[in-house]
Amino acid sequence: MTPGLLIAAPRSGSGKTTVTLGLLRAFSRMGIRVQSFKSGPDYIDTAFQQAASRRPSFNLDSWAMSPSQMAAIVGGADADLMVAEGAMGLFDGAPAAGEAGNGASADLAALFGWPVILVMDVSGQSQSAAAIASGFRGLRPDLSMAGVILNHVASVRHERMIRAAMEETAIPIFGAIPRSASLRLPERHLGLVQAAEQADLDGVIDRMGDIVEAHVDLNIVRRAARSGARHYSGSDLSMPPPGQRIAVAQDQAFSFTYAHILSDWRNAGAEILPFSPLADEAPAAHADAVWLPGGYPELHAGRIAGAGRFLSGLRRHASDRPIHGECGGYMVLGQALIDADGQAHAMAGLLGLVTSFAERRLHLGYRRARLLAPMGGMRAGTVLNGHEFHYSTIVEQPDHPLAQVTDAEGQPISSTGSHRGRVTGGFFHLVAQSSKAAP
Repeated sequence: MTPGLLIAAPRSGSGKTTVTLGLLRAFSRMGIRVQSFKSGPDYIDTAFQQAASRRPSFNLDSWAMSPSQMAAIVGGADADLMVAEGAMGLFDGAPAAGEAGNGASADLAALFGWPVILVMDVSGQSQSAAAIASGFRGLRPDLSMAGVILNHVASVRHERMIRAAMEETAIPIFGAIPRSASLRLPERHLGLVQAAEQADLDGVIDRMGDIVEAHVDLNIVRRAARSGARHYSGSDLSMPPPGQRIAVAQDQAFSFTYAHILSDWRNAGAEILPFSPLADEAPAAHADAVWLPGGYPELHAGRIAGAGRFLSGLRRHASDRPIHGECGGYMVLGQALIDADGQAHAMAGLLGLVTSFAERRLHLGYRRARLLAPMGGMRAGTVLNGHEFHYSTIVEQPDHPLAQVTDAEGQPISSTGSHRGRVTGGFFHLVAQSSKAAP
C-alpha cells in the first residue's frame, strides 16, 4: 500500500490545516502524486485539500465507518504519498466507540500504520513543548510518532531552547515555522469560509506551500511515511444510489457532499447531474432522484426564495420521483426559513418544516439513524451512521418522522427528520451504512 502519514496536533488551532495544505501544495509542485484525507466528518477542509493537491480529497471516520469501508477508500487511491489531516487533538473523539473507534485521528494512524507528525503551537511556552510531545508519543502503544513541526516560533533563541528539550526526549523536529510566517484562513459559524468563496485561493495556498518549503524539511517528512495497514475482509457497505440519474445541487449554498458517497454512486453505474439553485437552475427533468446537500442556505435565503425555476422544478419532480435534503437541503424543502434577522423566506413547501436562525443553537455530534421510511435508494429499517452540525432551530415539523436517531452514546435525539410522499429530509448528514444493530 502507498506510504502515508498523519498530520495531527495536541488541540484545535495549532496550525495543522495550514501545514497540511502547505505540504500538499509543496509535494504537488515537486511532481509527487499526493492523496489527501481528512479525519472525521468535515466537508470544508477537504475542499481546501482538493484545491491544494488538485485531486479529490476523502474523509475517513473511525466512528462512522468500518475498517473495511475505510480500507476500500484508501486502497482505491492511485498516489505516491498519502497525507491525512487530523481533527481537533490527536486523541479527541466521541465519548463512545462506533464502527472502528471513537472517531479520533489516532484511530486512523493505528489502522493504516501511518506515523504521526505533531504540529505544535509553541507560542507562550518553550521547554514544556517537549513534555507535551513526549506525552502524546507514549499514550497509545499502537501509534508511532515520527516527529514534530513547531508553529508560531517567536525567535531563533525560542527555537533553540525547544530543540534542546526535544533532543533530550529523542523527538525529531521536522520544521519550525516563525510566527510572522503564519497564514490564517477566514472562518464563520460552521468552520472555515468555503474554498469556493476565497479570493485568490490558489495564491493563498501557494504562499502556504512557500512557507512550508522554507521552514520544513520535505525530504525528511516524505521519508517518514509508512504503511502497515492490515487487510480487512467483508463488505465495505458502499452507499446505493437513489437512482440511475441523480440531480445533485452544487453551489455555495449546497456544497456539503462527501466524495466517497458520490464515488460509490458512480461505481454503481449512476450518473451525477449537478445543478445550481443559486443560478435558478432546475434539477434535470430526466433525473430519477434529486439530492439537496447541506451548506449555507441561510446566507442565500432571499435568492433561493426567488429562484422560481429551481423551486417549480423541485415541485414537479416531487410529484412522481424521490427528493432528499440533508440539513440545509432539508430546510429548503420546508415551508419557510427564518434568517438571523428574523425575516421569513418561503421555501419549496414540499415539507411542513419551518426553521429559524433568529435564535441560534448549536446541534453537534455523531448520529446513528434507523430509517422509518424509504430514503433515496435505501429501504425502511436501514441503519445509517452520520453526524449533525447546525445552528438552526425547528419552529414547526408537522410531518411523519423519517428515522429513529441516537447520539454516539445511544441516547435518543429529537432530530428525527421528516417525510411526506416521496420527499424526505433531516438534519442528519449521511456518512456510511452501519454494521451495528439498529437503535
